[in-house]
Amino acid sequence: MIVRCFEGGPFQENAYLVACEETRRAVAVDPGGAASRLVRSVAEDGLELVAVLLTHAHLDHVDGIPEVRHFAPDVPIHLHPADRPLYDAAPQQAQAFGLVAPALPAPDREIVVGETLEFSPELRFEVRFAPGHAPGHVVFVAPGEGLALVGDVVFAGSIGRTDLPGGDFGTLMRSIREEILTLPDDTRLLPGHGPQTTVGRERTSNPFLTGAITG
Repeated sequence: MIVRCFEGGPFQENAYLVACEETRRAVAVDPGGAASRLVRSVAEDGLELVAVLLTHAHLDHVDGIPEVRHFAPDVPIHLHPADRPLYDAAPQQAQAFGLVAPALPAPDREIVVGETLEFSPELRFEVRFAPGHAPGHVVFVAPGEGLALVGDVVFAGSIGRTDLPGGDFGTLMRSIREEILTLPDDTRLLPGHGPQTTVGRERTSNPFLTGAITG
């Protein structure tokens, strides 16, 4: 599996390109401010973009979708329905931060918790529901590859913020305990901001998860 991270935008968000080496099929996960570099990589590497997967619909994770759709007009957008109001309010989200964003194209497919999204034998993701940072936040787990795309649930040494609309600290902590810490310790966590980490590293050193910080 090919995994590339593209950081960009005012919030330094991580967009991911994940591809199957054999079939050359690829998905874009949370295309934010670096979407132009992501689609350039798709073209240069001769990949076929088959889906946009969204962990959640905060502005910094979706504002690159118009660029992706310009490159691949028919690529389907996958979003959990609980985050559809946030998605539809992207221009208002931008305004709250003094930014400007256009209305986004409607999502094509509702993500179903517990399903497995399979785009090739290698490109498979189990969907786990992990609200708390956003109402419809999900994580995409590729168990055969030992990695999880976790959006803004947990970071290296930190956790997602819960002071935005729809956020809740208790819900987020429960999501981390039940959906992240139940993965094998060597699972690589690819977050929406900052460097990658592992389940084991966060279990033993993240101050929010060891009890050093309680909220």
